[in-house]
Amino acid sequence: MAVPVTASDTTAERVRPGGRTAPVLLAFVVVLASGVYATFALLRLRMFRTSTYDLVIFDQAVRSYSRLGPPVAPVKGVHNGFGPDFSILGDHFSPILALIAPLYRLHDGPATLLITQAVLFALAIVPIWRFTERRLGRAAAVCASLAYALSWPIAEALRFDFHEVAFAPLLTALAIERFDAGRRGRAAVAAVLLLLVKEDTGLLVAGFGLTLLALRPTTRLDRAWALRGDRPLGAALVVLGLLTTVVASRVLIPAFGGSGSYYFAYTDFGNDMRSAALHVLTHPWDAVTALGTPPVKLATMTLLVLPFLALPLVSPLTLVVVPPLLERMLSGKFDNWWAPHYHYNAFLIAVLVLAGVDGADRVRDHLRSRSGFAWNGAPVPERAGSWLVAGMLVGTVVTVPAFAFRSLADGSLYERGARELAAAAAVARVPSGVEVEAVNHAGPALSGRTRVLLWDRTPRWAPWVVGDVAYAQFPFTSVDEQRERVARLARDGYRTVFSREGYVVLHR
Repeated sequence: MAVPVTASDTTAERVRPGGRTAPVLLAFVVVLASGVYATFALLRLRMFRTSTYDLVIFDQAVRSYSRLGPPVAPVKGVHNGFGPDFSILGDHFSPILALIAPLYRLHDGPATLLITQAVLFALAIVPIWRFTERRLGRAAAVCASLAYALSWPIAEALRFDFHEVAFAPLLTALAIERFDAGRRGRAAVAAVLLLLVKEDTGLLVAGFGLTLLALRPTTRLDRAWALRGDRPLGAALVVLGLLTTVVASRVLIPAFGGSGSYYFAYTDFGNDMRSAALHVLTHPWDAVTALGTPPVKLATMTLLVLPFLALPLVSPLTLVVVPPLLERMLSGKFDNWWAPHYHYNAFLIAVLVLAGVDGADRVRDHLRSRSGFAWNGAPVPERAGSWLVAGMLVGTVVTVPAFAFRSLADGSLYERGARELAAAAAVARVPSGVEVEAVNHAGPALSGRTRVLLWDRTPRWAPWVVGDVAYAQFPFTSVDEQRERVARLARDGYRTVFSREGYVVLHR
């Protein structure tokens, strides 16, 4: 029998058979994901595959928070010309990082950030599981949770050290799942906290508002969302998200010593945000062209939905990611924003998994309604939605060898070679409590016990320097440039106290 669901149906009445959470199984998945993520990140730290930019930046900032000071990151301020007392709130408005500060009382160092990020990423599994279990049952919840856990945006974010994005999957998933469960107050709390993650996460909140505006009480699933006041709430979230993005970017960041235009990347449309917005409104085709120029933008957007069988495109939940995705793909300046690497896509992944689940539920119901509960002469089974979510997991697994998690099968991640042993010996020559200019990949190993500056093109005259003359390192453009930098230090009175496998330690 088909029992119609009305707008008055409660969340409990919408739970599928077998849809009650299995706490032990859910806890096992979360703990397993946390362990794998933390192990992966800590192995990278041990093997000198993390970087000063950006791990040391956040380490210095959170350490400063833990000492009840502003989030000062000398390595960022000195390298970028803002000065040694620069607060990272002047770079990205991410006050939520202060929540990590108490953990530095337990362990003061970059490893704390990496483990915290691992746990936060894994905790997003809880709302994803609950949302899916409520819609499609326990088997689908397992598949959706694993599809998120193995997804390439999470893998790439873990590969690129630590960032404020650690909080985004959990908060976005909580906001959507709690609203879907009828817990609007808790959903609002998650949305407000999301505004503290980064200056532009207000665009995610605005996207959530667009979703509420787009939903209509015309199907069973939409009725579950269409509670009284959703459209006014949607409009409020759109305004709140856009307003906080503007205020954080244009007012708060400059107030903390940064520049409101530092990350402006839309000069193809105009010299400032107002002229760029006007150009897009009057020449919309230019914006459409920009979305595919260069083509890597299209490739990244395809990779975001294709592993999930394009099911997110069926769900209005995908509107949540549209504003932040447009922010990145309309830009013409920062290549990192477009690539399927780094951490930027982790802001979107939890939403897309939930949208894929919602899409699977909608496709199943559509097939049942269009065919009179029959498909090719046979009834469309209740488990069809679960099968689609299982397909999402298969699609995710297929992408694993192409992204960062593939290194888990590489023996070089577990055993130090000559270069890694030399790097460990080099940083060991630097005494604790001193200031040191460190090559990009050596900085994290020193950050917990020294004041690290980035070894770059400009001499900072720190008493200790750890350099590399074997492989090109950020921000240098060539090994020759790095060798010349070492030669200049020698001419200026530094003496070499260590040299092996390209690593050199100099002291003055």
